[in-house]
Amino acid sequence: MPEGRSGSTVPRRQLGRYLRDLRNRSRLTVRAAARRLEWSEAKMWRIETGQTSLRSLDVEAMCKVYGAPADLTEALMGLAKETKARGWWHAYGDVIPEGFDLFIGLEEAASKIAWYESELVPGLLQTEDYSRAIMRAHNPHDDDDEIERRVHLRSARQVLLTRVTDPPIFDVALNEAVLRRPIGGGKVMAGQLTHLLEMSELPNVTIKVVPFNAGLHLGVLTGSFGILRFPLNGDGSETEPPTVYADGFTGDLYLDKPNEVERYDAAFTNIQETALSEQASKQLISEVAGSYEHG
Repeated sequence: MPEGRSGSTVPRRQLGRYLRDLRNRSRLTVRAAARRLEWSEAKMWRIETGQTSLRSLDVEAMCKVYGAPADLTEALMGLAKETKARGWWHAYGDVIPEGFDLFIGLEEAASKIAWYESELVPGLLQTEDYSRAIMRAHNPHDDDDEIERRVHLRSARQVLLTRVTDPPIFDVALNEAVLRRPIGGGKVMAGQLTHLLEMSELPNVTIKVVPFNAGLHLGVLTGSFGILRFPLNGDGSETEPPTVYADGFTGDLYLDKPNEVERYDAAFTNIQETALSEQASKQLISEVAGSYEHG
């Protein structure tokens, strides 16, 4: 088996992406960085494309050359330890510091995202008021400034859907419970559902609702998840393998083995088949938004 190819490729790809960005910010070419580190350019390429795992000491050396701050160096050294794992759970507050959102890098690189949500509006579609209510519940001991920092980070991610260059296709399926659960109160929900209707008008965004009367579908068994796919090379091959992401209460699950992705693809197809049409979904969202406005 080639070096570093066992288990999930997600942490290696993420580490490579962050290290490449750091090198670019420090205005070093691959050749110049390799010379300073006394490595070959081929080794640099394997690292930046996620082809190999890394020792944390190697990451520390790279961060020093690139002038990375101490907290980022610590986070990337923690991520390096995960590149050797056979599977990957990212447990907050464990090896990788809390707040170092690895998912953002995947999200930015994706060309297509399929998302099923059973309980909450997906982060890319949340209003600030809705997001703030969730952040306060999830982080009850954080002060107002920290809550606002988290809310603004989530809002900043949403530019992804409207960026001028190649915004990702975003196919969303929502359990009807997402519409009915009054997060933050009626006014907040009315604004949130109105925002969903506005976002559904974007050419790259599709939102469908799975009604309660659909009965049992695979989303009931899987819970919430996202499937991320990435741009193709010129020859039609994938630049990166598709990745399944599930956000847990104590950690995030990343899966990229073909059989795992296939099962989630089948689940999303089943969920979409049980969902209302786009037009019927918009009508339901509009009706529920009206009930909050006049409730």
